[in-house]
Amino acid sequence: MKSAEPCAALACPCRTPTERVPYRDCCGRYHDGALQGQAPDAQALMRSRYSAFVLGRRDYLLQTWHPRTRPSELEPAPPGLHWLGLEVRRHSVIDTDHASVEFVARSKLAGRAQRQHEVSRFVRLEQRWYYLDGA
Repeated sequence: MKSAEPCAALACPCRTPTERVPYRDCCGRYHDGALQGQAPDAQALMRSRYSAFVLGRRDYLLQTWHPRTRPSELEPAPPGLHWLGLEVRRHSVIDTDHASVEFVARSKLAGRAQRQHEVSRFVRLEQRWYYLDGA
């Protein structure tokens, strides 16, 4: 599967334009390399998953999805989908192995603005965080 690989010095998609955190120092380290798939907490995993959506990294999305709720495959994003930004509203730690993250992700498709407001649940198994589901 092909994905859009950003230049390592570019700003990470999960951050606001004013934050200007380099991709390689933010989500890039979880997408590839020594920390692949090993985000330290649910919020970092959620941010890295948003960046994976932006970059078309379906492999990473499946890798970080809990086996109980993971689909067998993911469809590619619709042509022309443009991600506009991410707002993390809340990160709640339930216990050492469970957490939730409330966020709003904005996008545009065919000239129409869209927003996804979700509270995602995360579970840690064998020291790795996984996306479980969202509502």
